[in-house]
Amino acid sequence: QVPLVESGGGLVQAGGSLRLSCAASGTTFYGYTMGWFRQAPGKDREFVGSIRWADSSTPYYADSVKGRITIFKDDGKATTYLQMNSLNPEDTATYYCAAKYGYRSVNANDYEYWGQGTQVTVAS
Repeated sequence: QVPLVESGGGLVQAGGSLRLSCAASGTTFYGYTMGWFRQAPGKDREFVGSIRWADSSTPYYADSVKGRITIFKDDGKATTYLQMNSLNPEDTATYYCAAKYGYRSVNANDYEYWGQGTQVTVAS
């Protein structure tokens, strides 16, 4: 059973916005950090941002996307969201959500659970 399921990807024009969702199921993620990563063809998986589950701490963002993205969550729906604004073609990638127990990490290898990914394509 896959505990994380992303949705919301698609094709968007440069300058547009998208909101991705990551729904958790089958596992209680209390005490976990939920991370968002992206991977473009031929490139390494890149940390985008993270948020603590069931915690009031503020989200953490990679410098490369800071100011253009917002991560937030709905504990009742067991869902985290990645709101992306002012998208540009360099944002084209497969976006993944992931979960790790404990505090944040920018290292993909530290995350235990992964979603299947959702494709985001930004047209110029």
